[in-house]
Amino acid sequence: MAATPSTMLELGTPAPRFRLPDPSGTLHSLEEVAGENGLVVMFICNHCPFVVHIRRGLAQFGRDYARSGLGVVAISANDVDHYPADSPAKMAEEIETAGYVFPYLYDETQEVAAAYRAACTPDFFLFDGDLKLVYRGQFDASRPSNGEAVTGEDLRAAADRVLRAEPVPANQTPSIGCNIKWKPGQEPDYAR
Repeated sequence: MAATPSTMLELGTPAPRFRLPDPSGTLHSLEEVAGENGLVVMFICNHCPFVVHIRRGLAQFGRDYARSGLGVVAISANDVDHYPADSPAKMAEEIETAGYVFPYLYDETQEVAAAYRAACTPDFFLFDGDLKLVYRGQFDASRPSNGEAVTGEDLRAAADRVLRAEPVPANQTPSIGCNIKWKPGQEPDYAR
């Protein structure tokens, strides 16, 4: 399977604002999902084998950090005309099946994904309490075919540092996964 790495957005970048619907149509903004200690934004989808491989770990991460003051939100930006498994109706099913306790939002225009320079699913962005980027990289070293356990250790280590108000080391390993499925003519320059 072909794999696409993160673009590694520049550390210190302010979190791009958004207002996106969940599968029920309820809108959620950046300000509403951010916690007082920061925010994890993850670009995922329903069908990508890289996401399917870690989805239990993502659900556990959401439960473990639910009361930490760190907000967690997932966004799907795939072209549902060509990838109907990622439609909002299927996202609602995925929330139940995977046990996600965080909002899972739909970026129909793909403008939010482009603003974050998201390239793959999964792609992770951790912002501190000032909503400045302090981590962009992998969940952990596990991949669908490498036999390593899904632990979330990379993202967890960065999140724990944010919660302790400690700096996050800048040496970060890119996430890797399926490329975001851009609509025809919508693919941003960085994804070409």
